[in-house]
Amino acid sequence: MVTRSSLRSVPVESSELGDVVPPEYRADLVLVLEGADGRPALAIVIEVQLRGDPRKRFTWPVYVASLRARFECPVLLLVVAVDPDVAAFCAEPIALGPLGFVLRPTVLGPDAVPVVDDAREAADDPELAVLSALAHAHGPRARDVARAALAAAASLDEERAALYADLVLASLGDAARAALEELMLNGKYEPMSDFAKHHFARGRADGEARGRAEGEARGVLAFLDARGLAVSDANRARILGCTDLATLDRWVRRAVTVCAVDELFD
Repeated sequence: MVTRSSLRSVPVESSELGDVVPPEYRADLVLVLEGADGRPALAIVIEVQLRGDPRKRFTWPVYVASLRARFECPVLLLVVAVDPDVAAFCAEPIALGPLGFVLRPTVLGPDAVPVVDDAREAADDPELAVLSALAHAHGPRARDVARAALAAAASLDEERAALYADLVLASLGDAARAALEELMLNGKYEPMSDFAKHHFARGRADGEARGRAEGEARGVLAFLDARGLAVSDANRARILGCTDLATLDRWVRRAVTVCAVDELFD
């Protein structure tokens, strides 16, 4: 609460509200619903939150005010949270001033969004499927809901397909990325946007590197086993957990000559 006694000074600032170098504010997704007259009736800002970010309490009001001024219509701030605690944090009212000027985000937590993991159901309602993928991106059925959402998005027009794929990828869940790779390998999904292509390329490269490292690690164990050298659980875990290809290559060569497994790591 601001009181007269809590104020040290009241400097007069410029009344120009624009910035010389304006900061970039970018929401995850903006939808504009049109009325019967073709004019904007409602703008919806959709934000996906993986964690509680206090900074959002300052940027979300900017999104709402900017869209309200641009489209001259009501604006709804819709936050999709993947964790119940994050949902509770995001649902807290944002006080914008001392006289009851408050922004109240509408929050959808994982409990409020149904799990859509059936391809036919996702195709009937792609938007709900995407919301399901976002809300359950870190849940036990994340892989299935991500696959269903991406398959449904691939059948839409190019612009919406790119947007929805980007939203699913923005959740940054390993399951969503794995589902995307699987769909692309099966020829069922092609990334539309630069964002999606970048993340798929990175995921595919990471997957190839992990597969090669796993193969090298199993080769080390195969050599040791063939030579009758006992491998402890700790050493086995260390070998299988290594992802550095140069190190694994060195271990493969040493596995042929070492007399004990511990010598492998010298």
